Amino acid sequence: MNSKQTLTRCRTALIVFILGLVLSGVTAFPLLWELNLLSSLLGIDATASPDAYVGLRFWISTVRAGLERTDAAYPWLAYGTDWLAFAHLAIAVFFIGPLIDPARNRWVLITGIILCAAVIPTALIAGAFRGIPLYWRLIDCSFGVFGVIPLIYCLRLSMDLEEPI
Repeated sequence: MNSKQTLTRCRTALIVFILGLVLSGVTAFPLLWELNLLSSLLGIDATASPDAYVGLRFWISTVRAGLERTDAAYPWLAYGTDWLAFAHLAIAVFFIGPLIDPARNRWVLITGIILCAAVIPTALIAGAFRGIPLYWRLIDCSFGVFGVIPLIYCLRLSMDLEEPI
């Protein structure tokens, strides 16, 4: 594979990663709207108690009820998830460097790989303290697992792009 093909493949992998960060960031803004949509798709009655459901439907109903109550009484708490969304967008900006020059900005790729790995213990430990069901924590862990794939691929490609001294 020549350098141009290598660079194109690396950039494609980074674009996928950046889009994932942006998408997960943007979707952190309209949480209540998203929960209402998901509830509707899962056939969860908006007037029913979460106790009327089990498993995933119970969890989605519980989260929606919590967001509704919190938004009605303390709408400023959602500002925290607004900053979470912003952080995803800000992190995505850092990957523009490797998108331009993967070999020179390898440190960003390595940092991203480390942070993807850190998602797993964070989700498992913090989620347990917060009472998040295990299956949901595993979904959160999947962001680190799937996020690391394009970064490792790009890191390997970036080594092929490095100019010999």
